[in-house]
Amino acid sequence: MKDVISLLPDSVANQIAAGEVVQRPASVVKELMENAVDAGAAKIKVLVVDGGRTSIQVIDDGAGMSETDARLAFERHATSKIKKAEDLFSLSTMGFRGEALASIAAVAQVELVTRRSDDELGTKVVISGSHLEEQEPVAAPVGSNFKVKNLFYNIPARRKFLKTTQTELNNIITEFERVALVNCDVEFTLFNNDVEIISLPVSSFRKRVSNLFGKKVNSQLIEVSVKSSMINISGFVGTPESARKKGALQYFFVNGRYMRHPYFAKAILEAYSQLIPAGEMIPFFVCLEVAPEKIDVNIHPTKTEIKFEDEQNIWKILSAAVRESLGRFNAVPGLDFEMGDIPEIPVFEDNSKAVSAPKVSYNPNYNPFNTPSSREYMKKEMPWETFYEGLGIDKKYMGVDSSSEPLPEVNEQSGGLEKPTVEVTKEVNEEYLPISQYKGQYILIPVKSGLMWVHQRRAHIRVLYDEYRKQLDERKGNIQRVLFPERVDLTVNEGVALESIMEQLSYLGFELSSLGGSSYAIQGVPAGIDGLNPVTLLMDILHSVMDATCDVGEKMFDTLALTMAKQVAVVVGQVLTNDEMNSLISNLFKCSIHGRTPDGKTIIYVQSDNEIMRYFAK
Repeated sequence: MKDVISLLPDSVANQIAAGEVVQRPASVVKELMENAVDAGAAKIKVLVVDGGRTSIQVIDDGAGMSETDARLAFERHATSKIKKAEDLFSLSTMGFRGEALASIAAVAQVELVTRRSDDELGTKVVISGSHLEEQEPVAAPVGSNFKVKNLFYNIPARRKFLKTTQTELNNIITEFERVALVNCDVEFTLFNNDVEIISLPVSSFRKRVSNLFGKKVNSQLIEVSVKSSMINISGFVGTPESARKKGALQYFFVNGRYMRHPYFAKAILEAYSQLIPAGEMIPFFVCLEVAPEKIDVNIHPTKTEIKFEDEQNIWKILSAAVRESLGRFNAVPGLDFEMGDIPEIPVFEDNSKAVSAPKVSYNPNYNPFNTPSSREYMKKEMPWETFYEGLGIDKKYMGVDSSSEPLPEVNEQSGGLEKPTVEVTKEVNEEYLPISQYKGQYILIPVKSGLMWVHQRRAHIRVLYDEYRKQLDERKGNIQRVLFPERVDLTVNEGVALESIMEQLSYLGFELSSLGGSSYAIQGVPAGIDGLNPVTLLMDILHSVMDATCDVGEKMFDTLALTMAKQVAVVVGQVLTNDEMNSLISNLFKCSIHGRTPDGKTIIYVQSDNEIMRYFAK
């Protein structure tokens, strides 16, 4: 029988590896920037065209490569960072696996021009789909110049699933920020379609944060600094006032490498207990320094998942450090005993006669046991039938008809009561109107089959969602101009995302004008959002779209309409008048789908008469 197992060609193996290492254009930017940092570059320039779809170019003035190294760098598992397995426990570089360049060359057309300072001429290497097409000596400056064109040109399925240009550009900016943020001694520049969008000179860590995310973020930072035998912690956390529900800037770095670590993020959030509302996030930029042998970065090719040898003790040190910083900078509210503004209380001077004690009068003949019993009263007949007239309720359920039918028995084998299936739309008419609001959260309505419970906030979300979705479909928004425009300062990433949905926001009713850079003025807001902060509303919509990572189209409209509806809808606990309840229920049943919210949550529950009577059968 013929053997069936064979070794895969290197080109195929590289394409398989590229599935993990190169997921999108942002992955290429990350790998090439990290290689430039490892090469000791003082200046790194990144140029992308069409969000990285057409080309990605990374230029640095680092050490450069020889003719042999330039060719060998594109081979799989070729690396200058480690020599033996023990080197994995003393890593001081960003890369070490030797998979990045081989994976990129397997799925794109790559051109490398590089020269070392000791060489008179540089080397030019051209590779397409892992095949060497050209290698020749050229005149070149010291450093390396990587140009990656037509990413996934030989894998149409992967290229087809790339997102829009704006979405891919957002991802590139995110990776650019992660590398540039911690390498403050390197000058970084980012260009998109030959337009400079980020320029970062050499600076301190705090200044780098300010240059990337704005002066407002800088004014809300509290310094954190702790040194111990186990770990050194430095960086900044946000004040309690900087907390937000979405889009909080959260960055962890360990030994100069960006990482994701929800466990340590919880340690920081724990320090803010009782200081910020539940569900909100705090921004932080925290750098950890530990011995390389105490961590394992070889978990995933992207190297963003890192294992620590003693996570629990680091968790305690990190939480204590943040608490100490909050207390040191008076972020925790304390008692104020200042005496400057207290009212002057006059001192009582006893110049009059002595005040006599008050006299108490009482009836010495009072005996509580001589009063008639509270149980001795005349039983009064009440006309209970009149209270239920017009509600369409059978008298036998009011205790009037003595020949009422026996109550149904509970089926013990079924394990409880089954939820009735009813056509609630047909049962809600002019005869059955809302009769009560329960705890500011539910509206109770009597229907033919029992009692209907309506979640008022979810009902309002459904009604508003349909209205905003209609506005987006018809491209018509009700704009309410503001007397004093509100200024919004965004990060570069947020600014790019806003530009991609500017037209859709106008359909909702927003009118924005650019103030230059990533700053905008809100000139008009949607009608009917009285009492809401337009800046907060806009930021929530923006971050919902960024989190959804959906393309412009139907999904984008759904996200915009749902986010807008959730922000404008009545809150839990809001008391509604009878007219407001009637209007809400009427509009709810005009919706095509009235039983569930757009994100699938239940709006209506009907408690049947049989179910209610079974509870009182005992």
